[in-house]
Amino acid sequence: MDSTVPIHAADVGARPDYTPELETAIRLARQAGVIVRTFYEVPPTVRWKDPTEPVTEADRAVNAYLVKQFNQLFPGDGILAEESKDDFSRLNHERVWIVDPLDGTAEFIAHNGEFVIMIGLAVRGEPVAGVVYQPIDDVLYGAALGRGAFVDEFGDRYPLRVSDETTLEKFRLVVSRSHRPALVDKMIAQMGLQRERSIGSVGLKIGLIARGQAEFYVHPNPGTKEWDTCAPDIIVREAGGMMTDCWNRPLRYNQRDVLRRFGVLASNGVRHAELSDAVAQVLDEAGVDPDFGF
Repeated sequence: MDSTVPIHAADVGARPDYTPELETAIRLARQAGVIVRTFYEVPPTVRWKDPTEPVTEADRAVNAYLVKQFNQLFPGDGILAEESKDDFSRLNHERVWIVDPLDGTAEFIAHNGEFVIMIGLAVRGEPVAGVVYQPIDDVLYGAALGRGAFVDEFGDRYPLRVSDETTLEKFRLVVSRSHRPALVDKMIAQMGLQRERSIGSVGLKIGLIARGQAEFYVHPNPGTKEWDTCAPDIIVREAGGMMTDCWNRPLRYNQRDVLRRFGVLASNGVRHAELSDAVAQVLDEAGVDPDFGF
């Protein structure tokens, strides 16, 4: 099947309801959180996939649990999971579950709680449902296409909406605590930004934007992959924001190459094109080719 056919706005009337899939993903994320908390109580065993990517037994245990559950519950769907070997069989499926068992492994190792479990569902290359769950604080972000975004915390569910801030200089930037690209400082100077906040997981950064507590996130490097963005993408969209690559092009899912070679840019959507222009100017000066990426 062709996994790159977009879901057009004209199809809204016939758009399926992904709430049942979302509720299943929420249940599984919470169950996976129990596994994570068990590992969190003991010193982690850390291995390295490469010099910049640690992996723990918690990553592997959650990955195995979620893959098994999705295979049983949705046998007709494909799966792309960070800690599973990708045999590309998912490319034959219109529906693909995209799983990051532990986004923010460095934060898990640092024992600061700033890590999440992320589960996204993509259909024909578009994100349609997503869950970002922070198991230590028991905070869960969720969204389904056309149904809005919400956060569950303190036993209650609240709708999410991005801020309506329009003054670029007042935008609050959220950046990575563990993986801050050097180009970010140049972008801050280019835009005259005054405020920033550091936090671990991509999912938590996008959560802040969806809550209206930040307006802008950029990762001008190819370090992120589809499992880093699928769930946050639908959450920020349904909260009224945007997520694209650094050149304001839409992110596609279930691609053969899962690497985000053109970076990631998320915002409250109010001045997204201008943010992209400013980011692209810095990247152009750094010699980054918009057709070939980093």
